[in-house]
Amino acid sequence: FDVVDGADAMFAPRLDLAGVWREAEQQSLGGWMSKSTGAPSTRRVLGASLVGTAVEFYDFYIYATAASLVFGPLFFPAASPSMQLLSSYASMAVAFFARPVGAIVFGHFGDRIGRKSTLVASLLLMGASTVLIAFLPTYQQAGWLAPVALCILRFGQGFGLGGEWGGAALLAVENAPPGWRARYGMFPQLGAPVGFIAANGLFLILGMLLTPEQFQSWGWRIPFLGSALLVGVGLWVRLKLTETPAFAKALAEEAPSDVPLAELFKRHLAPTLAGTFAVVACFATFYLATAFALGYGVQTLGYSRETFLGVQLGAIGFMALGIVLAGYWSDASNPRRVLMAGCFMAIAVGALMAPMMGHGSLLGAWAFLSLALLTMGFVYGPLGAFLPGLLPARVRYTGASMAFNVGGIIGGGLTPMIAQALSTQGGLVPVGIYLAVAALISLVALLPLKHQQA
Repeated sequence: FDVVDGADAMFAPRLDLAGVWREAEQQSLGGWMSKSTGAPSTRRVLGASLVGTAVEFYDFYIYATAASLVFGPLFFPAASPSMQLLSSYASMAVAFFARPVGAIVFGHFGDRIGRKSTLVASLLLMGASTVLIAFLPTYQQAGWLAPVALCILRFGQGFGLGGEWGGAALLAVENAPPGWRARYGMFPQLGAPVGFIAANGLFLILGMLLTPEQFQSWGWRIPFLGSALLVGVGLWVRLKLTETPAFAKALAEEAPSDVPLAELFKRHLAPTLAGTFAVVACFATFYLATAFALGYGVQTLGYSRETFLGVQLGAIGFMALGIVLAGYWSDASNPRRVLMAGCFMAIAVGALMAPMMGHGSLLGAWAFLSLALLTMGFVYGPLGAFLPGLLPARVRYTGASMAFNVGGIIGGGLTPMIAQALSTQGGLVPVGIYLAVAALISLVALLPLKHQQA
């Protein structure tokens, strides 16, 4: 499984996603794509990989937004606003520790019975956990039962998500023709800005339509209920899929591994560890530019929730641009090279955080977030092709999911909470240093992988 195969011949300089969609269907994909075989079209495959990660990021970001804005006073004991916010951010971390558990379970079945059924199960679990959050009682109504129930459902979100990203990435890249793997692999990544826009946009609309009291009382529950609609769309798309050619070929050549995790650790531990740390910069960049930035903009800079959500919505398009640029560049060279360039960019972004956001200018905050999210595209966009390319098909679901989700714990699990504590003590300078160190960790992890990627 080569990440780059004939990329120079296939690379087109146009950043035209519709063109990617159309041209890919015209490639020689061996009749499995034809209607006569009953196999799904390229559009359904790419749509299924995109919609799953869109639901994933919608679910995760409505939680991150609610944690930044309302969960502190609603679900935790009365204390200082800073302590309530820290407790709320700590509840976010629960999902990150659930994700590797989900990666092990869903990866096991994904490598043994196939990608399709596993992806359907992960989407159902993640969506159900999100919808149930809408019905939780508050701390005033149920005491300590409220934060405990919140953390249990947050664990369910993370458990389901542990199998979601890896399966969506494999669905895309294992269906890709030669020379197109990074561009196919960018479609799951594009689900992130789609989910972000849906989540942020809905919170912004609610903030404009409801009074602060209405939003605090019941309005925050609406986005969690809305996840049911997105999950329904995702299921409709995914239930019509078939298995990927790479998985079918692996089954034809050899029986599946009895315990994929054990085989992964025994034979492929080094690339899995390197891939895990290569992911750190991605998660640190995203959660500093979204969850932490929102809390900082509202509580420290003093902007209204609606104003700062609008600023973030105005910046998220740069993340999508970065993902698309990274996808094309990765097929023209290789994903590792693009990820390394993104790490250098993230180090620079860390250095610019305090000068650009520290003065409280709304324009400066928007410029910083745009730059940070553009950088996020370069450290996130190539991962869909990069992580699967480290491993053989028989343990690829387990390995890619483990690397992505354990890297998520290291890079993002505690990042909003740590950044909040750092900013309280020393302003934005130590937060910028934190981001730069996270990017440096990923950069060092990428160095020994020169010969792992084609």
